[in-house]
Amino acid sequence: MPVQGPLPLDARRRRALFRSQHRGMKETDFLLGRFAEQSLAAMSDDELARFEALLEESDNDLLAWIMGRDPVPNDADQDLINIIKDFNNSI
Repeated sequence: MPVQGPLPLDARRRRALFRSQHRGMKETDFLLGRFAEQSLAAMSDDELARFEALLEESDNDLLAWIMGRDPVPNDADQDLINIIKDFNNSI
């Protein structure tokens, strides 16, 4: 069986969209899914990698950070979380 390399960018985008919309908490599905629907197509490889890393965080943490209930820790992608917050506040 041949060794597969990294997924192509479009496949990664589809996977990130699915993961954004099927997190387990309706609120997080809604906030991240809406952002992903509008933003993934324009993301560069590096931006997508940052978003994929953010998807590894727990739903409870993401929701608290996006809603502004908890401060975003220094080791999280504060810039990307602020972009997601701004996106959801503008709708």
